[in-house]
Amino acid sequence: MRADIQGLEITVGELKHLSGAGPDRVYRPASATKFAREALKTVVLIVLVLISCWLLVAIFPRAYLFWFALHLAAIVGLIFEDVWKIRWSQNKDLINLFDDVDRYNGIIKAIEINDRIEDAGNAEVKIGDRAKVIQALQLIRDDLVRALKTERILRENKKFVASNSELFANNLRTLNSLQISDRSSQPGRLLYEALQLAMAVQAEMKKLQDRNAANLKNGKN
Repeated sequence: MRADIQGLEITVGELKHLSGAGPDRVYRPASATKFAREALKTVVLIVLVLISCWLLVAIFPRAYLFWFALHLAAIVGLIFEDVWKIRWSQNKDLINLFDDVDRYNGIIKAIEINDRIEDAGNAEVKIGDRAKVIQALQLIRDDLVRALKTERILRENKKFVASNSELFANNLRTLNSLQISDRSSQPGRLLYEALQLAMAVQAEMKKLQDRNAANLKNGKN
């Protein structure tokens, strides 16, 4: 990975730190079918745990209390994990931001692969306006980080003070100032994708702002 895109990717660890929940701890897509499929897996695991408990008690009957307690803890853990995931999966704002982060990281991955193809001797795939693409990605990264922080603040502080509106500032105006001269070119496509992603992040921020304002209004009433 070239130096100019190192550190741009939003890692899973950073995502967990910013949002308080990792993308692997939610169901995506958050649908009834997905919930049912995961619940079925949990039921199968619980049956296997019960079978394990029965066998161990049969082999080591004197330690039956220990085996009961151990396997009961495992069953409770499996159920708690599913309940936790279902609860978090109902947070559509967070799910949408996770999806935006995936799209953002996908653009960086595409650039990295393109760089590797170029380094293999294919000079024709070189990104001509690379600095502009990197600038756009840095701006989007700033907005994504800000959006993740804001979502967590709103989630953890239901009575968030509406006067903190500066948290909703974003870099879209700066992104729009980046001229996309030719969308058919490689840098043009990357910039266009980056701009579309930036607009999606802006929309998520606006929804967070509107929902917070509505909650404050209802609380006052």
